[in-house]
Amino acid sequence: MKQDANPEFFDKRAVTVTRHKLPLADEIIPWNVDSESGRPDSAGDGVLIDRYGRRHNNLRISVTDRCNLRCTYCMPEEVVFLPRRELLSFEEITRFVETVVPLGIDKVRLTGGEPLLRKELHKLIHMLAALPGLRDISLTTNGLLLAEQAQQLYDAGLRRLNISLDTLDPLHFRQLTRRDGLDKVLTGIQVARQVGFRPIKINMVAIRGFAERDLVPLARFCREWGLELRIIEYMPIGAEEWEQSKVVPAAECLQWIIDDVAPLRSIDYDPSSPAQEYEYIDGRGRVGVIATITRPFCHSCNRLRLTAEGKLRYCLFALEETDVKSMLRSEPFDPHYLQKVVRQVVWSKWEGHQIHSPDFIKPQRTMHAIGG
Repeated sequence: MKQDANPEFFDKRAVTVTRHKLPLADEIIPWNVDSESGRPDSAGDGVLIDRYGRRHNNLRISVTDRCNLRCTYCMPEEVVFLPRRELLSFEEITRFVETVVPLGIDKVRLTGGEPLLRKELHKLIHMLAALPGLRDISLTTNGLLLAEQAQQLYDAGLRRLNISLDTLDPLHFRQLTRRDGLDKVLTGIQVARQVGFRPIKINMVAIRGFAERDLVPLARFCREWGLELRIIEYMPIGAEEWEQSKVVPAAECLQWIIDDVAPLRSIDYDPSSPAQEYEYIDGRGRVGVIATITRPFCHSCNRLRLTAEGKLRYCLFALEETDVKSMLRSEPFDPHYLQKVVRQVVWSKWEGHQIHSPDFIKPQRTMHAIGG
């Protein structure tokens, strides 16, 4: 029997475009906000909370803006990378994380560019894994260098991987990434499985003109290999002009999987996670959708971003950022002042990205320079 993507099957948030009504700032007075000034109190430890009541425990750290691919939705073909001296050192990154863990940050994802281009990345993972209170470290990679580094990364304490892969077709891979290397990515996935990484999630950006042919084979591949597919809607964050007509809604992608792979059902998931989770009814795998365009999840966002050169951002689409590198490099280092700055950044976070608003402004930075 054909399974339809009807409202009973899908969470309605997956198929509607809406601006979520959030609590007013004066409705939420967390203990670390001064009730008279309405500003965050810099004294003491505690959760990072913004004026809409969102608690922040997730930090994404870019370790480099360099990449060995040139994905069309991420970066331009020709790009000038940051001088290496401008990048935060492993010690500075660890210092920052150590400073924000007492504020409630307990999850870190390392990104890029391509993070495995950062020399001896396993040493940073070892440093972060030793921090008390940090309960989860993960990594997003394109997989090209994964085969030769997987064992070192695992031995350093890394357990979770997201691997960016949009197609199993070598020609489409070349068209999307402007480079060859599909075979290296597939080898890296196989080595990571053998080493013991679990879970391994495959991030696919669904772009009209490619997804129609590439999604179903990739979904079957993930089922067979014990991988979790993550379908990401095409976003206005790359170097090329964004065309909304190229967005494939998450609901449409799920329907393709239902029709041509196997039936799915919705499952409970972390409401602060950007991915809405589904599982195959036969128990052979899961699929997640990150529907930034058709199901904005700004209302539950719990993430901060630290760029490779030390800029703190409260949103992928933010138009402002705060330099923390100078604080991390100052001697003597003042962790309390840095904590105060982080609180202020979180408190100033906007309600949402406004992609569907005429007021939306695309960030000047592209994805590789922010961190995926």
